[in-house]
Amino acid sequence: MLTAFTAALTLITLGELGDKTFFITMILATRHSKRWVFLGGWVALTLMTLLSVAVGKVFQLLPRELTFYTAIVLFTIFGLKMLIQGLQMGDTPCEDECEAAVETVEKAEANLSRWGSNPAWATFVEAFSLTFIAEWGDRTQIATITLAATSHALGVALGAIAGHGICVAIAVLGGGMMAGRISERTLTLSGGALFLVFAIVTALSGVRTI
Repeated sequence: MLTAFTAALTLITLGELGDKTFFITMILATRHSKRWVFLGGWVALTLMTLLSVAVGKVFQLLPRELTFYTAIVLFTIFGLKMLIQGLQMGDTPCEDECEAAVETVEKAEANLSRWGSNPAWATFVEAFSLTFIAEWGDRTQIATITLAATSHALGVALGAIAGHGICVAIAVLGGGMMAGRISERTLTLSGGALFLVFAIVTALSGVRTI
């Protein structure tokens, strides 16, 4: 369980920094109550984690060999794709992700009144909905499913939830200071390397049990 917890914590914490959901949370925190932005974003990511782990548990019902090799292939594909993308980028701040997040928030802010007249509730619902939608189908969601399918599901859930909490807290409290200093190229290359490490670890740890 500890191994699964550590793996999920590491993967989520590094994978979410500089992601679109990170910048959405950061932007919202400059406009609304940080407390409710944090709660809305973290609850959304916690729910997404639990859904992903549940899907991973379903995949555990499949033959062990199938989930084992599928996990290795997925981690390898994600890793190589991110390394290639990173090598093609310039060493600049995460402008693309930040611009996409600003556009998403602006559209939501234009319809903020539909979330209700209570500012706290409106902020919570806005942060929750934007984060949940942005995270759906994200590589970290697929990685969580893959980890849960091949590791201790409870450990993965707890590690991923903790990792998301750390990232949301960083975005809310210090995201503005980090935004201009985060290199998209560095984060992408680091993420790619991390996925390849997980592919190797999965192969080495699972080959003895097949």
